Amino acid sequence: MTGVFTPQGRYVPATVIEAGPCVVTQIKTRAVDGYDALQLGFGVKRTERVNKPLRGHFKKSGERCFEYLQEFTVENPADFNVGQEITVEMFQVGDRVDVVGTTKGRGFAGAIKRHGFHRGPMTHGSKNIRPPGSIGSSAWPSRVVKGKKLPGQYGNDRRTVRNLEIIDIRSDNNLILLKGAVPGAASGMVTVNKPKFK
Repeated sequence: MTGVFTPQGRYVPATVIEAGPCVVTQIKTRAVDGYDALQLGFGVKRTERVNKPLRGHFKKSGERCFEYLQEFTVENPADFNVGQEITVEMFQVGDRVDVVGTTKGRGFAGAIKRHGFHRGPMTHGSKNIRPPGSIGSSAWPSRVVKGKKLPGQYGNDRRTVRNLEIIDIRSDNNLILLKGAVPGAASGMVTVNKPKFK
C-alpha cells in the first residue's frame, strides 16, 4: 500500500496492483464447454519448470509459459483471440472494480484474536482471562449450537472487496492504483473484476 494526493490536496490511501499483461491462453465457449469464458495467463515462468502437458497447452498461445492461470467469464468470447494480450487499457480512472484475494493465514487463534471478544478481569481471583467462557445450552439442546464463535483456524480465506475506485492507471508499468485496501499479503495474487451489478 501507499498513498497519493488528489488534485484537491487530499491524501488518499491506495493499493498498487500489477495487472498484466495477461495473455489469452484458451477461449471457452458455450457450444464446446457449456459456458463462455477466457483463460488468462499471468507471470512468466521458465519453460524447464513447466510440465509437458502445460507446455503443449501454452504453445497454442505463443512461446511463453505462465505462473498463474485464471478464468474470467465474458459475454462474447468471439471478440478475443488466443494469444491476445489483455492490459490495463480496459480500465479507466474512476471505474469501480471488485478485488478477490486470499487473506493472510494466522493459524489457530483464540476467540479474542479471531472474533474480537473482550477478555475477563485479571483481578479478584478470576481465572477466566482469555477463554471464551460458557458455551453450552443447559439440558436442552445439551450441545454446542453450530456456528458458535470459538477458537479455530483464522485467515487464509477467499475474500472479495467490492466497489474499489480506480484512482490512477500507469500503463507503462501495467499498474492500477485502487483507493483502499485489498485482501492478502503484499506479494499475494488477486483478481480484479468489473462489477456484475452496478
